[in-house]
Amino acid sequence: MFTVFVLGNIASGKSTACRYFESRGAMLIDLDELAKSLYVPGSDIVNALADEFGWDILDEEGGIRRSILASRAFASPDSVARLNGIVHPVLIEQLSLRILDPVCCTVSSPRYPFAVVEVSAPTGFEDAFGLADEILVISAPLSVRRERAIQRGMEPSDFDARSACQPDESALCNLATTVIDNSAADNSLFEQLDSWLACHGFIDTPDKEEADA
Repeated sequence: MFTVFVLGNIASGKSTACRYFESRGAMLIDLDELAKSLYVPGSDIVNALADEFGWDILDEEGGIRRSILASRAFASPDSVARLNGIVHPVLIEQLSLRILDPVCCTVSSPRYPFAVVEVSAPTGFEDAFGLADEILVISAPLSVRRERAIQRGMEPSDFDARSACQPDESALCNLATTVIDNSAADNSLFEQLDSWLACHGFIDTPDKEEADA
């Protein structure tokens, strides 16, 4: 199955793009949600996280207190790297199974025309890029993303701390097969996504859709 990884820093519009692709028929895999599904009480990965970030990140039932884990894991680039070193190997294995799952896609009759993988933290995840046919980066300047995040209710200090742990915009764009500019506050994001979909044959071009109508 054709697979595209969608990357983007915080408040870039990455999740919006992924949900739009899903509305166009894609199978959406959110790596954050997939990672959370691995946090089974008593599992090796949960125990490893507790060893690394403190056993008080666990609740009474042995589950992850995600807010506490996040406050420690995203405190610095070093702590993010330690988190990724624990989670990413298992995550890549599970992602491979999802993409190659014959229930999701068969050679004769694919259920989905393509798969979209939302990658919130690309740093340290490069080993998985070989699973992607294309890498799409949703890009916007830091100042634009900061304003968006604050308007959505995020504390400025929280945004600044998380942003400091992410790659700068130019480095992120260097990973891309295609860069989508989402700096404008209009519908240009969806227009660019439709162009990408049409170019890959996942939707008809606007001219063809009008002709068919």
